[in-house]
Amino acid sequence: MPARSRARKRALDILFESEQQGRPLGSTLSRHRDTPERPLNEYTVTLVEGVIAHRERIDELLATYAEGWSLERMPAVDRNVLRIGAYEVLYCDDVPDPVAISEAVALARDLSTDESPTFVNGLLARLASIKPSTPSG
Repeated sequence: MPARSRARKRALDILFESEQQGRPLGSTLSRHRDTPERPLNEYTVTLVEGVIAHRERIDELLATYAEGWSLERMPAVDRNVLRIGAYEVLYCDDVPDPVAISEAVALARDLSTDESPTFVNGLLARLASIKPSTPSG
């Protein structure tokens, strides 16, 4: 598995853990950073910090374009895969949109429901298509 794919998976683990334990995302990231036996990849930190910095806007866009689904109703894995994918699509100019979407779909395929890859693909593709007109806030 390529390094950035592993970094995305690790970022997902941190986001998911934080949500499941009801902890602030920053404290979960700090706790993982302080674990020398399993150091964090720099890109993992970039992803988690990016989601933290832009979470309000990311969640607003996901809620707006997820037809028929509220964020709360989405499986937790999907919600956090989408946050990572949306961060990469909207804020990471060095990651081509198709790569960000493909990586998010792969995580959903490996870790979530049978319907999740299609849902993740459609929602992130929609965000990518409106990106030029979307204030990144």
